[in-house]
Amino acid sequence: MKQDNNLAAWVALWRVSGVGCKTYQTLLDQFGSPADVFNATRVQLKAAGIGDALIEKIQQQARSSADPDMQWFHQSEHHYIITFNNSLYPQRLKELPSPPPLLYVHGHPELLNDPQLAIVGSRNPTQGGQNNSYEFAKHLAATGLCITSGLALGVDGLAHKGALDAKGVTIAVVATGIDRVYPARHRALAHQITVKGAIVSELPLGISPLARNFPRRNRIISGMSLGTLVVEAALRSGSLISARYASEQGREVFAIPGSIHNPLARGCHQLIRQGAKLIETAEHILEEIAPQLEQSLLVVSKPLKERSETATSPSSTLDDLFDKDQRLILETMGYDPISIDQLVIQTGLTLEVLSSILLLLELNGFIATSGRGRYTRIKEK
Repeated sequence: MKQDNNLAAWVALWRVSGVGCKTYQTLLDQFGSPADVFNATRVQLKAAGIGDALIEKIQQQARSSADPDMQWFHQSEHHYIITFNNSLYPQRLKELPSPPPLLYVHGHPELLNDPQLAIVGSRNPTQGGQNNSYEFAKHLAATGLCITSGLALGVDGLAHKGALDAKGVTIAVVATGIDRVYPARHRALAHQITVKGAIVSELPLGISPLARNFPRRNRIISGMSLGTLVVEAALRSGSLISARYASEQGREVFAIPGSIHNPLARGCHQLIRQGAKLIETAEHILEEIAPQLEQSLLVVSKPLKERSETATSPSSTLDDLFDKDQRLILETMGYDPISIDQLVIQTGLTLEVLSSILLLLELNGFIATSGRGRYTRIKEK
């Protein structure tokens, strides 16, 4: 049975109209926990900088307002509500100003701290845009990257499908309550994502798709990722909002160029003029994010039960964490091409761990891909 550990208070405070990310963080900094916020006096709340109208709402908020969320939480072992102080909360989001105080997750929350690449773009891409969305996601997911997008029609959905078809992992961040699937035609895709990846929302249950919530979703997509790839986008596309957030968050921004006659290429061309990296192959992306990947993979390649300990040990080095498994993989490979499936069998490592270490070995020049999911050792460790 999952423990809620005062989770209802976290949710109830999040459901108070007028309490956004910044105010929530102010209250946590001042009082320590949502339960203590509800126990605070009017004078104490006033001293924390909270206005009279909002104080009234907080003091009138019933804990029962969290009942729908808590029922959902206990409904399945794959339903999670991850609070800001939970070790599963994505560390990259914590780097942002005013991050969401909690996240609703359906699927595998341990993936939230995996190295991710966001892929976004038009809801009505050209055939070329469709092909690029799918193929880039498929190739990058096969190397061990988690593909993160927004479950929308067009580029988003194709990116999720490409990752799944590569037997990789993918995260969908949605702009509704996690009990809703939008668009409805992606219901089957959403189910597939929860089996191998995760669906994430910062919004309480029951929230319908509202225009104002999509930029909030985009901020999370870019915030959890090492970089954002824009496949196709018009000049007034929501994908450019994701790119802007990524740039402001200090993340890499990538854009695929297109024909000057294609309206959906103009947004990408504008991004490139503004400093986004021009991308022609998936390898270009891997080269650009290699430094961040090395640091991220220090955590992701460890067994899940050890990840939280690794994350809190700043003295850990690349050799400390990878030496044993790297050596095992290189000795198993020899110098003849070998498939990733054979490596799973012969090393006993999980596909997730193996894919991550293979990616690091490839980036450091120890192995090379031979096509069709096969790898070849090219130099000594």
